[in-house]
Amino acid sequence: MKIQLVEIEMDITAAPGELAMAIESKLQEWGEPLRWAITAVDRETNIAQIEAIAIAE
Repeated sequence: MKIQLVEIEMDITAAPGELAMAIESKLQEWGEPLRWAITAVDRETNIAQIEAIAIAE
């Protein structure tokens, strides 16, 4: 089991109800996300910076 910090950028123009699911789906590429947070948003481009902790096997 490996715990890692994941930092991604993602377009957040998805509907608010779908945003969390879209983020969690993207984070699955690195393993099972334990927690994640949007740490910054560029309002002009709608790009969010996301930091997460994930467990990979």
